[in-house]
Amino acid sequence: MNNVNHALALRINELLKEKHITRYKLAMDSGVPHSTLKNIIHETVNDNLLSTTILIARGFEMTVSQFLDSPLFNEVNLNI
Repeated sequence: MNNVNHALALRINELLKEKHITRYKLAMDSGVPHSTLKNIIHETVNDNLLSTTILIARGFEMTVSQFLDSPLFNEVNLNI
């Protein structure tokens, strides 16, 4: 079972691979600083804001609904 921060990190890495883009490109496209993305991916952030998640989704050219449409975010898979 994952916590929300771990699921978010996994989803970002999954989409980076799927879309063949780098963290740097995602940072540029989303407006989220590269250092923030790095902290999210390395799970050094204790609480991720929804606004940051929305910006990350936009960086992947997705809606936040599309971004969250992953088994990673099913409540049964999260330790909340």
